[in-house]
Amino acid sequence: MELYNLTIHQLNEKLVKREITSSELTEIFLKRIEGVDGKIKAYLTITPEDALMQARDADKRLVSARDITLLTGIPISVKDIFCTKGIRTTCASKILNNFIPPYDAAVIKKLKDAGAIILGKNNMDEFAMGSSTENSAFFVTRNPWDTERVPGGSSGGSAASVAAGECAASIGTDTGGSIRQPASCCGIVGLKPTYGRVSRYGMIAFASSLDQAGPMTKDVMDCAIMLNIMAGYDPMDSTSIDTPVPDYTKALTGNIKGLRIGIPKEYFVEGLDDNVEKAVMGAVEVLKKQGASIVDISLPHTDYAIAVYYLVATAEASSNLARYDGVKYGCRAKDSKNLMDMYCKTRDEGFGAEVKRRIMLGTYSLSAGYYDAYYKKASQVRTLIKRDFEEAFKICDVIVTPTSPTPAFKIGEKTADPLTMYLSDIFTISCNLAGIPGISIPCGFTNDNLPIGLQILGRPLDEETVLRTAYAYEQAADWHKKRARL
Repeated sequence: MELYNLTIHQLNEKLVKREITSSELTEIFLKRIEGVDGKIKAYLTITPEDALMQARDADKRLVSARDITLLTGIPISVKDIFCTKGIRTTCASKILNNFIPPYDAAVIKKLKDAGAIILGKNNMDEFAMGSSTENSAFFVTRNPWDTERVPGGSSGGSAASVAAGECAASIGTDTGGSIRQPASCCGIVGLKPTYGRVSRYGMIAFASSLDQAGPMTKDVMDCAIMLNIMAGYDPMDSTSIDTPVPDYTKALTGNIKGLRIGIPKEYFVEGLDDNVEKAVMGAVEVLKKQGASIVDISLPHTDYAIAVYYLVATAEASSNLARYDGVKYGCRAKDSKNLMDMYCKTRDEGFGAEVKRRIMLGTYSLSAGYYDAYYKKASQVRTLIKRDFEEAFKICDVIVTPTSPTPAFKIGEKTADPLTMYLSDIFTISCNLAGIPGISIPCGFTNDNLPIGLQILGRPLDEETVLRTAYAYEQAADWHKKRARL
């Protein structure tokens, strides 16, 4: 197998044994990007000089055997929503086209300190608003399994870069499924940790009570390795949870005997693709054979999740995006008559259609006379959705569902109808509203050779059980070993 198709733990073994240097490995990945990214368009910014400089530093660490982690010398990519010191950070928006942050996001700093090599910044839906990476202000990213199809979103560039072998792993963000849904579409592993488990400092905000950063990798072991580095308390993030971080790799025992798996009836409904249902139920049978017991559960308020999400998320987005006014940073419209004209022109020119739509929805739901009817009511129903999970976890340890109702759809197929697009996240949104951890892992392919994702949800701060379940399934199947041919 080509080196660019190997996992973090496989590459780490080669680096430690001195079979290859980090500099050589970084060159291989940069060459791979040069060879295939013209077709995939996973990257907005590539940083070869910085990457090679970081690789040389990693080689020194590896030779001296000091301060080595499993990520030392490993080339990764990052979603262009994380601030990177001295490197353009756009959030795939024209309004931040020339923004160069003066500091690193907390997650970026942790990855750099661990010795990871950052190859560049990935394309995404503008301000993380979308399910297909078609909302980028710059270009559309394509799915490595079928370049006529979307890679999912909003972390589509990150998912595509992993699936195409353009990095060993990546990091994305998940507000309503933006790590898990593209992971499903691209046949990789994507984890959304518990809200507050990973610092949001330096991560450009979309919806502050929902956003969470997480790893996107080629297998579950890599996911645990990345989360070990990324997780932890950060005083710079007021929502960060101050609790010890376990070694997630130790949870990967492969033993799930006695584990209770909940199957919610609300996630197996009309509109679920036949191939997806068959693959997911096949995965449930595999878990059953390994000693897990299956429990039928109900999450009765699931039907309200999308409505709640598109009130809470848009309201928070309208507040968070108010800072982009052309005054402090980012782009500023030219030839303005006065301050108000400059505000209006800057936002009109700088924001894309989907971002404008969500800002207007959010502003409306927060406005006088409508707040109680919309945002307040949505917040109350959100509590009911959270309680559904609390009740379910009294009789099961994890919940298993499809990640997405369909495999990757064709580029342009849903752009004319935002509501149809929003339904792409129907199975992932509740997890964010409840703040619980969730993972998507490959569990099969459609008749058209498109990847299908299995979603595993767990109790708050119980990423260990989620990862243990995912790993047990992965060891009994080999879907994660399949690679897209480019």
